Amino acid sequence: MTGPDSARIRDTYLAALQHDLFDPQPDETLVGVVRRPTRWFAGAVDENVPALGPPADLLDAVKDEEETLKMRGICDEEAHNAAWDAVDFDARYRAHLRESPEASEAMDDLLRRVHDGEGLVLVCFENTEKKHCHRTILRAELDRRLADDGTS
Repeated sequence: MTGPDSARIRDTYLAALQHDLFDPQPDETLVGVVRRPTRWFAGAVDENVPALGPPADLLDAVKDEEETLKMRGICDEEAHNAAWDAVDFDARYRAHLRESPEASEAMDDLLRRVHDGEGLVLVCFENTEKKHCHRTILRAELDRRLADDGTS
């Protein structure tokens, strides 16, 4: 996507912030999108929007499948990514974003903020160079909605 809003939504992960591997701009708000934040996560972001985290049942399904795969000797990253595929994470998370009133309202709020000129950085735990992460799906959905709004 190109246009004035395209660079207004970025994403990163917690460790990148903690180790200065990501440089947020002064006008960007660090928005956590974690269902179950830890204390240190809350201290690293400006706000957290749990409604944009994956639903608890989906998180539990991934965790259960991941543990099963690890017991078979599959490494952490491969088990995580294979578990995502096994539980159809992408489709289920996208359905959550469409069907949950709380998630829809939270997405609308983020989009209003971008339209008003605020830069946003979506933050969660996973390093997407190694593991799949819901924030990349969320960002794609927000980008799609910005494009549909005719802002690009």
